[in-house]
Amino acid sequence: MRIAGIALAAMLAASLVNTLAAQEIKLPVDLDKLASKAVESVDITLDGTMLRLAGRFLSGKNEDQSRARNLISGLESISVRSFTFTGAGEYSAADVDAVRAQVQSAPWGRVVGVKEKNGDNVDVYFKDGGEGKLAGIVLIAAEPKELTVVSIVGAIDLSKLGELGGEFGIPKLDVGVNLSGKKSGK
Repeated sequence: MRIAGIALAAMLAASLVNTLAAQEIKLPVDLDKLASKAVESVDITLDGTMLRLAGRFLSGKNEDQSRARNLISGLESISVRSFTFTGAGEYSAADVDAVRAQVQSAPWGRVVGVKEKNGDNVDVYFKDGGEGKLAGIVLIAAEPKELTVVSIVGAIDLSKLGELGGEFGIPKLDVGVNLSGKKSGK
């Protein structure tokens, strides 16, 4: 009887871990309230169904759009919130901490953290999908007059991730930098 109880507890724990790992990031409602304070705001929320629908509008003949369509086929959601303010202090640390709290423990891990004296802060978190696979990315860029949160959840091929830049409100990244820090001649 004791072995059956231990086995049941182990199965429940395993199902709880799988359930928690499958959860996506919930952007706090308070974050959306910042739009009324902002001079410019971007709000993009695409679930898996909407991503597949959007993928149908991407041309298979255009090389960039074809790559973007292939990349989004494994995604569960993309959320982008970006706010630009006229002055500093129009959002609080608590607004950002509500997002950070969701990515502070496994299967999430912070891979980049940049803090500058002028108040610019960037954090990038990866979600471990197991077996060496990436299952999510959260980017938080907080500047005195600007706040951007990007959440991408689903099967992500890091080698193709830069191709999403410029699509679905995700900023285009200039990744043409070699190890010496000089831009490549692309």
